[in-house]
Amino acid sequence: MTNKQRISWLLEGDVAIQYQTFRDLLDTEKQDLRKKIEFTGWGLQFLNCRQQSGHWGQRFYQPKWISSHYTLLDLKNLNISPDNPSIQECLDLIFKTEKAADGGILPIGKNQKSDVCVNGMVLNYASYFHVKEENLKSVVDCLLKERMKDGGFNCQSNAITVIHSSLHTTLSVLEGINEYQKNEYNYRLDELISAKNEAQEFILMHKLFKSDKTGEIIKAGFLKLCYPGRWYYDILKAMDFFQLAKVKYDDRMKDAIDIILAKRTEDGLWKLASNHPGKTHFEMEVPGKPSRWNTLRALRVLKYYKIDEDN
Repeated sequence: MTNKQRISWLLEGDVAIQYQTFRDLLDTEKQDLRKKIEFTGWGLQFLNCRQQSGHWGQRFYQPKWISSHYTLLDLKNLNISPDNPSIQECLDLIFKTEKAADGGILPIGKNQKSDVCVNGMVLNYASYFHVKEENLKSVVDCLLKERMKDGGFNCQSNAITVIHSSLHTTLSVLEGINEYQKNEYNYRLDELISAKNEAQEFILMHKLFKSDKTGEIIKAGFLKLCYPGRWYYDILKAMDFFQLAKVKYDDRMKDAIDIILAKRTEDGLWKLASNHPGKTHFEMEVPGKPSRWNTLRALRVLKYYKIDEDN
């Protein structure tokens, strides 16, 4: 498949894929397409799953993938309009009812602590959907309290003693900080940027998927290209963050990029490796088949880093 044919194939997909293909691969902003996301295709399907309670699923975090939390993350990743009324109503409900004593969202466990990974994701979509800065201040405070000495974050750091950061949690927090910064929030921004720089270095120190001590692959799952990513880390999700955050090329990215390139099909597309197990509203794509999400994300990484995918 030529690059032109791949673009055409992407443009045959859902309107959210069309919009991001024009924006990220063709450098053309199509706001008319973006406005359609909430009225057709995947965007409308997600919106139609909202319950009379105001939540998706049963409540904020149950059942997992069809809960308000992960549905809002999915909607953000579609690039749906930030001003959608159903989304704004759900966010108002969350920030009124789900605040923990430590300032984060979703108090859990015997001690009612907030999960760091969850709050990284909350900061991500809440910033995208323009939640008032006043409501985000305690989430920011909660996250900054959990910076680890190695530069990253760990979802359990405010519940048990942990000594090493998690790539899963670190990337979730990075995505949140980046979206917060992108949407021009100001509260403790300098500290967040400092945390962002350290967390990026933490990922690069691991060459995105390797032990910094032995050089061995940390988890085989880090090399599987899944979508939606949920809270899980993988190398394409990490590289897509780096291009979005406009992080300059670093030689420590090379091994991950080489693996992503090696996963192309003969047609020059990328398959969906699998879905993370759990109940979903619907399946956007079929595991084992060519994936527009993975192909779009891989191509925008290669475009940003000026890598000739034919080599």
